[in-house]
Amino acid sequence: MVHGEAWTLKEFFVYPNEYIYWTIQIVMYPFMTGLVAGAFVLSSLYHVFGVKQLKDIARFSLVFSFALLPVAMMPLMLHLQQPQRGFSVMLTPHFTSAIAAFGIVFSTYGMIVASELWFVYRRHFVTTATQLATTDNGSIGDRIRRLLFSALTLGARDVSEEALARDEKAVKVLAAVGIPVACFLHGYAGFIFGSVKANALWMTPLMPVIFICSAVVSGIALCILTYIATMEIRKLIVAWQKKHELALLTHEELKSAEIHVVTMTSRYLIMFLVLAITLELLDLIFRGYTAVKSWDILRSVIYGRDFVNIFILQYGLGNLVPFILFLIPGLTIRRAAAGSLLVLLGVFMMRWNVVIGGQAFSSSFAGFMHYQLPIWPHDMETFKEGLFGALMVAITPFALFWLVTRVLPVFNRDDSH
Repeated sequence: MVHGEAWTLKEFFVYPNEYIYWTIQIVMYPFMTGLVAGAFVLSSLYHVFGVKQLKDIARFSLVFSFALLPVAMMPLMLHLQQPQRGFSVMLTPHFTSAIAAFGIVFSTYGMIVASELWFVYRRHFVTTATQLATTDNGSIGDRIRRLLFSALTLGARDVSEEALARDEKAVKVLAAVGIPVACFLHGYAGFIFGSVKANALWMTPLMPVIFICSAVVSGIALCILTYIATMEIRKLIVAWQKKHELALLTHEELKSAEIHVVTMTSRYLIMFLVLAITLELLDLIFRGYTAVKSWDILRSVIYGRDFVNIFILQYGLGNLVPFILFLIPGLTIRRAAAGSLLVLLGVFMMRWNVVIGGQAFSSSFAGFMHYQLPIWPHDMETFKEGLFGALMVAITPFALFWLVTRVLPVFNRDDSH
């Protein structure tokens, strides 16, 4: 069976070798890389620009960006017919193609995030290693933790004020350098689509910019949603395990602090959301005004077959409704969570409409193709390119985030910068 035949439905005149080759994993790929870039930009707003109101969520988003980073390659590896060849991009990087440049950009960004995290948590590594070193006859777990944190110090155990000040300067420099690298990491995904001359829907110079703006929106929205969920779960655990320690800090005080963080973060979400919507509508209006040769079939796809996906799900539920929810005075935790969830839906539908919608019409301009998402897999191919493969990609960063927070605490503020 030809790749794509299992989930492609054809209508009218379609060439025999035409199928929906880029499926849900190629939708997840720019979506996940966008989350990586957006989370890092959110953390950099505090470290670089000194937005002190974002201090509480800056560390959280930086750690979450690090947990999202390995998942950026995961959709591509699942989509490849020969995934073992994918490592060639990392081992033999060059600048002859946008895909090949991914190895350089991804490696550079990974080193920047890892270095920034090390400087942020260096004092935590040193103090933890010192405390564990003073423990006599500790358990096997304590011994493993002592070796781990001793290795993470990299031999730099100076925690004087001068050393910590140098750490803060290094964090600012790395965050400033990381912003353009993070934007380029996701912007080149839009560059890949925008440079495909054979596809009328993808061929636009605005595609990389649209991808970057929507990436920042999705990253901020995911950080807000995950931050709220993590804080609520943490409160339940603390209330259950340490009821006697909650006398000095009531539930309402924790709630007000959380609302303050969410409110300040949502302001930047609204700002980038307006920018992303403006660029997307500008691109749509420009296409309609120029009305090139392929506009007739593009119009039938945009205003006809994909009308619900584009104008109801993406612009309506994904943009307009959360925009109103965040603008209504008196923002609440539930409203912020609902708005962030809808924003993620809108960004995901934008990726879906670009990737799947761009393949919905035949190169003959006289036929259409429909993508049937495989729900229940009957072989490895339909698993990777179906619902379960997408869910695996979506769940993995949360599992990695939980593992990373076992070493890098995001709520202990004793050693925060």
